[in-house]
Amino acid sequence: MGIDFRPFKTFFTVPKVGSPARLPQHADLTKIKHSVRKLAIVKIADPDYSDALAPVLGCHIDRTKTMRSALRAGWLTPAFILLAGADPASAHVKWFAPYIVGAPPQPIGATLTNTWFWLGIALVLVFFLATRAVEKSPAGETILRGLDRMTDPIWNRMDDFVRAVVGAFFIAIFAVGGVYLTPDLKTPSEMVSWGQLLIAMLIFFRATQPLAALGIVILWLLALRDYDIFHLLDYLALGPGVAAYLVMEASSNEELRKHRFQALRWGVAIALMWSSLEKFAYPDWFYPLVEEKPFLTFGLPRDVFIPMAGVSEFTMGFGLLWTPMVRRLSAIALFVIFNAAVYPFGRIDLIGHALIMAVIVAIAADHTRDVFFVPNFKKMMAGVPIGIAAALVIFVSSYWGLHVALYGSEGDMSAAVHRTTHSPDPEHPHPTDAADAGTPVEHDDHGEPDHKH
Repeated sequence: MGIDFRPFKTFFTVPKVGSPARLPQHADLTKIKHSVRKLAIVKIADPDYSDALAPVLGCHIDRTKTMRSALRAGWLTPAFILLAGADPASAHVKWFAPYIVGAPPQPIGATLTNTWFWLGIALVLVFFLATRAVEKSPAGETILRGLDRMTDPIWNRMDDFVRAVVGAFFIAIFAVGGVYLTPDLKTPSEMVSWGQLLIAMLIFFRATQPLAALGIVILWLLALRDYDIFHLLDYLALGPGVAAYLVMEASSNEELRKHRFQALRWGVAIALMWSSLEKFAYPDWFYPLVEEKPFLTFGLPRDVFIPMAGVSEFTMGFGLLWTPMVRRLSAIALFVIFNAAVYPFGRIDLIGHALIMAVIVAIAADHTRDVFFVPNFKKMMAGVPIGIAAALVIFVSSYWGLHVALYGSEGDMSAAVHRTTHSPDPEHPHPTDAADAGTPVEHDDHGEPDHKH
């Protein structure tokens, strides 16, 4: 196998063997050298390709040293991203970039043959299994008690905390106006905005919480008039999950009430795992974000970073449903990532993810040691890889299968209307209309971006 040149396709044209390498006139040779050395992920196994690169870079390529660097970069850099830096994983792409829900997804085979996907899965398995090993040891209970002490103030007022954040969220989207529940579900109806303010008021009284829950479900169903079920499955945490919590929290039946945080946990976990599949099905949706905010990838090529971010989002969502230490550490990692996304993406990201962040805090502060739903299986070390594999099969088959059922095998491009919620950076021009999402951006004689239709 030769070099995978896709990460460097903007720098130079890969020559045929025996032909001189060609650089575009605008190429910055120093940048090329720096990028090749910094990324250290090029698969160099064919001497013809490495010999072709040498005159371009003005240096000899040591294939053995390069492969060692690739191994280090392949394991250490994704590990850092997985735990602390998957900004696009936390920023919901539909809020910040053009998209067409009915477009045919990338074949799942493209993901299953992606080396970086499997590397991410391997890293997750190491992290989860190591966490379970510690959790089963005497140190596990010590760590959990330490987390209990740090989160006592939240745990002692957990219901008040969750209700306050949910109420504040509905006040915030009332103030924003013109949306159902999240930034990308737009509506011209003023009644919807006033209805969301009413929901916020109902949440602060236990007797009226079931009415607030009913209002949330009605909003979710109203959004279903304008948006497909496929789209709204991204927001299970905002709809049925939160509504179920409000009903259970207000209930006088303690047997029902004790499951209220489970409803939130399952809602958020399903939402995270479902929405993470966009990174495998539609990686091109994320390209405008990467072009506009290239620092998000930490210097990694987008086609390396995006599948790694997808793996981290899916598996940490999965972790929220596992044993106490795994779910609490997963929640802490997610909280750090979601907060890190607020700076580059602003108040839309903060408001849109407020409910998810509240639930993540609730999970991190949960003092209970109970393991619900197949507890014996989850306590087994072998349960981790089997559970992740089963979750992937269920969600992937549901995602691709439901898309085919709704839009057909060729997809439905008729919904290519204006669906973007941001103003792009003029220094990184890219299409902002879903209808233009597949249209290349060219520049006129004055260097201004010009969309060719």
